[in-house]
Amino acid sequence: MIDLRLLREDPDRVRASQRARGEDVALVDSLLSADERRRSSGVRFDELRAEQKQLGKLIPKAGAEEKAELLARAEQLKADVKAADAERDAADAETQQLLLRLGNLVHPDVPVGGEEDFVTLETHGTIRDFGAEGFDPKDHLELGQILGAIDVERGAKVSGSRFYFLTGVGALLELALVNAAIAQATEAGFTPMLTPALVRPQSMAGTGFLGQAAQDVYHLDKDDLYLVGTSEVPLAAYHMDEIIDADRLPLRYAGFSPCFRREAGSHGKDTRGIFRVHQFDKVEMFSYVAPEDSQQEHKRLLEWEKQWLTSLELPFRVIDVASADLGSSASRKYDCEAWIPTQGKYRELTSTSDCTEFQSRRLQIRVRDGKQVKPLATLNGTLCAVPRTIVAILENHQQADGSVYVPKVLRPYLGGREVLEPVAK
Repeated sequence: MIDLRLLREDPDRVRASQRARGEDVALVDSLLSADERRRSSGVRFDELRAEQKQLGKLIPKAGAEEKAELLARAEQLKADVKAADAERDAADAETQQLLLRLGNLVHPDVPVGGEEDFVTLETHGTIRDFGAEGFDPKDHLELGQILGAIDVERGAKVSGSRFYFLTGVGALLELALVNAAIAQATEAGFTPMLTPALVRPQSMAGTGFLGQAAQDVYHLDKDDLYLVGTSEVPLAAYHMDEIIDADRLPLRYAGFSPCFRREAGSHGKDTRGIFRVHQFDKVEMFSYVAPEDSQQEHKRLLEWEKQWLTSLELPFRVIDVASADLGSSASRKYDCEAWIPTQGKYRELTSTSDCTEFQSRRLQIRVRDGKQVKPLATLNGTLCAVPRTIVAILENHQQADGSVYVPKVLRPYLGGREVLEPVAK
């Protein structure tokens, strides 16, 4: 959540942020009104309680006639204090409810607009000309079947649409990707983490995934637990309700977990293969830093993502995501999109978001710097979303006979294989 003081001091900035997100601008005025009621009712409660305490000191010293008047006033004050307390609690609850609906403040340099209004910052690698090589590229599903690596038919039989099995070299390729990604993150100073896939409501709400993203979240009603769509959630909640000494920052974690997403609203999109699925594994980077260091840390996360994709020898571009496509927690987000030959376009493989103090305020995570205690900043960055990375590797590194070249970074984790060979025609 944002700082209420900032909202009071510069409401136009918050309105502009909501407008850029395509969200309800009127929410700002509703929140200002609720906050004013919360503050004024709090002042009235404090005044009445002070009078009540003062009256309690006067009553024992008063004469009979004056005592009767004071007792009558005390009865009235008791009712007034109760009413003021109820009014204060109601106004505070309304303020908190409205505050949770408000997205993070959009960074002023973020391009304004929707999904297609991003700005391309840079491109890397060379897109292959398959025509010049004398063959038409196969898509990842056909390649996966030739290699004995992907089985979506049995995935659908067992679990339904958008589920799959990785088999043989497909399973080995996932393990190689995860191990290589964790090795890179560890070398960069991240602490490896295996995180829970089920979290409590306060963890999910605290990271901002029960707002606009709630429709994509799986909920276990009987246990009141949520299946995570990313290990960002347990990594953000890891230090919930804690105060961290400034000399411990930055804290960097690399979490590996299964991820679950309903993919609500994606009907008809990416239905073939394993690009958009309900369950997948992912390696996620997560950083806790001082607020003044968040923008620099954001650039570092992006560099680690670029290093990873470059090591996989994939052509990709980096985009500055537009304001309406940020997600409620992010102030700014960069995506790295790999070229997918059979789709003839770039598709998102990794993203990194600067969430500034938005999540830490919700989760009550603070930093102690000398005598000052204040919220810190959190950032996240996907290092390897496994199925999409497999899609990019198979399609970009395929050869005319259906075999697939193995990037050098993965070979130590694949028994030294330089090529994945077909197992079936």
